[in-house]
Amino acid sequence: MNRLRRAGIVLGLLATTVLAGCGAGSGRPDGQRTTAAAAYGAQGIGAAPVGRLRDGGTLTLSVPSWPAQLNYHQVDGATRGVSQLVDLVEPRLFQRDAKGVPRPDPDYLLSAQVTGTAPQTVVYRLNPEARWSDGRPVAAADFAAQWRALGRGDARYHVADPAGYDQIASVGEGPGAHEVKVVFRTPYADWRRLFTPLYPASATGTPAQFDQGWIDRVPVSAGPFRVASLNSTTETATLVRDPHWWGARPRLDRIVLRTLLPDAALQAFRNKEIDAVDAGTTEDYVRLKNAEDSEIRTGSSWDEVHVALNGARGPLADTEVRHAVQRAVDRRALARVAAAGLPVGVPLLGNHIFMTNQPGYADHSGAWGTYDLAEACRILDRAGWKRQGEGGPRVKDGRELRLRFVVSTATNRLGLDLSQLLQSMLRQAGIEVDIVKVPANDYTAKYLDQGNFDLAILRFVGLTYPSDVLSIYERPRGTESFSNYGRVGDATVDRLLRQAASTLDKTRATALYNQADAEIWRLGHDIELYQRPQMMAVRTGLANYGVPGLGDIDWTKVGWTRAGRTR
Repeated sequence: MNRLRRAGIVLGLLATTVLAGCGAGSGRPDGQRTTAAAAYGAQGIGAAPVGRLRDGGTLTLSVPSWPAQLNYHQVDGATRGVSQLVDLVEPRLFQRDAKGVPRPDPDYLLSAQVTGTAPQTVVYRLNPEARWSDGRPVAAADFAAQWRALGRGDARYHVADPAGYDQIASVGEGPGAHEVKVVFRTPYADWRRLFTPLYPASATGTPAQFDQGWIDRVPVSAGPFRVASLNSTTETATLVRDPHWWGARPRLDRIVLRTLLPDAALQAFRNKEIDAVDAGTTEDYVRLKNAEDSEIRTGSSWDEVHVALNGARGPLADTEVRHAVQRAVDRRALARVAAAGLPVGVPLLGNHIFMTNQPGYADHSGAWGTYDLAEACRILDRAGWKRQGEGGPRVKDGRELRLRFVVSTATNRLGLDLSQLLQSMLRQAGIEVDIVKVPANDYTAKYLDQGNFDLAILRFVGLTYPSDVLSIYERPRGTESFSNYGRVGDATVDRLLRQAASTLDKTRATALYNQADAEIWRLGHDIELYQRPQMMAVRTGLANYGVPGLGDIDWTKVGWTRAGRTR
C-alpha cells in the first residue's frame, strides 16, 4: 500500500553460520560493519510526464496471498494484497511525497486545516464532485461512520488499528457546504493519517457490514478504478477504469492482481506474465538483475523485519525467557545473510519507530540487541530452565523449553533460511524450536491474530507517521490485539506512545517516541532485525511505478511509455 501496517514474510539466500554452545562467550564476529540504507527519501519509479505515456494498456502485478477480507480497517484485512487493491478503488485523502510529507489529494480533498487548538479541530473541505459508486456523495456521514467503527471502542467491530480515531470527540458537518468538522478530545499530531482509506457509511455502518460485508467483494467504491471481477478460484482480481471517475483519466485501462507465491511470481516476471516483482533479496536480485526487458529500481522506504515473541502464552510469557531469546540470536549474522550480494545496504535496526536513515533515529538496542550466548544461558539458568546433559533441551518442572515457529507457505527462501538459522542459534542455548508451515491464506487470521504461535517472522512496511506504531506496541484491549500479535506491552509504553501522539511539538514528540522505544526493547517485545532494502524489478517502459520512497504511488499517472508494453 504504500501504507502497510503488517504484511508478511521475508525471503532470500541460504548461508552457513558456525555456532558455539553455552559458555563460548559473546560470539560476536570480528570486523563487522553495518551497511547504510539508501538516502532518506530516495525513490525509483521511472518518473515520466503523463503526456508522454500511452493511453491504455494493462498492468499485471502479483500479491502473495488472496485478499478475502477487503476492508483494510478490519483486523484480517490490513495486509499487502488488500492495500494494493484498495489504493485503486477507495479514497485516500492525502498523498505523501518521497520524504513522507502528506498533501491533500485534490480529487477528494480541496483543503484540510486545523481551525482550533482548544480543543484541536480539523475542517476538511471535500471535492464536491467526489461520489461513491452507489451515487451518494462522499460526505461527513462517511467520516462519522469510520470514526464510530474504529474509535468508539465497540468490540463488535473487529478493528486493526484504532490509533487516532480513539482520540476523536465528535465528527459532523462543517460550517460550509461539503465540509467535515472533526473535534479531538486530546491533540493528535498525525491527524492526516486518519480516514485513509475512507470507506462508505452505506457499507460499513453496522458491525455486520464492517466485519462481513467486504469478504470477497467490494460493494461500494470511489476511485480511479473499479473492480471488474474477483475470481476466488483463480485468485485473480481485475480492475478497470471507472467511467464515473471525476479526476484525471488514468493512463492504464486495466490492472490485474494475481495471487502468486514468491518463487512463482519471480518466474512469472521472467516469463513476462507480470510486470513487476520484488527484488530485495540476494537470490531474487541475482535471478532478476539481467532479466530480459526489465530494470531494477531502488529507493528508501519504511520497511523492517523482526521476529515476534508471543508473551501471552508458554515459556515466552516470562520476560526473562524473552530476554534470553534476544541474547541468543546473532542479529548481525542474520542481517549479513540478508545483505550478501546486494548492491544496497541492509543495516541493523536499533529502533522500532524510526528507520536508520530517518530523522529521529536513535539506537536503543543496548544489551537486548547484543548477541551473548553465555549470558543467554545464565538468564535461563536463573529462570529455572536447566540443561539435561550436553546439547539437550532445557527442562523446568518436567517441561521441555520448546517453541513453535510458525511460518507461512508464502515465505520464500530467505524467510525460511532465517528461521532455520534462528532455530540453530536458539538450540545452542538449549531452546528447541519447531518450524511449522501454515497456509498463506490462514497465516494472519488463524495464527497471528489468534496468538497461535511462539515465534513468527514479520515485516511492517510504510509506517511513516510515527503514531502508526501504536497498534503494534500498545497492550491489547480485551480480546483485540490489533497488530500486537505477541501481546507484549506495559503501562509505560502505552503512556509514552500516547503522550508522543498527542504532542504537536515534533522535537518533543520524537523524544517521547524514543523513550517508548527503549522500553519496548527492555520488555523483550520482539527480536528487531534489520531495515529491509527496497528493490523492485520492473518491466522496461513502465512509468511512475516502482519504489516511491516514503511516498505513495499516484495510480492515475502509472502507464506505459510509447516504447513500452501495452498488453
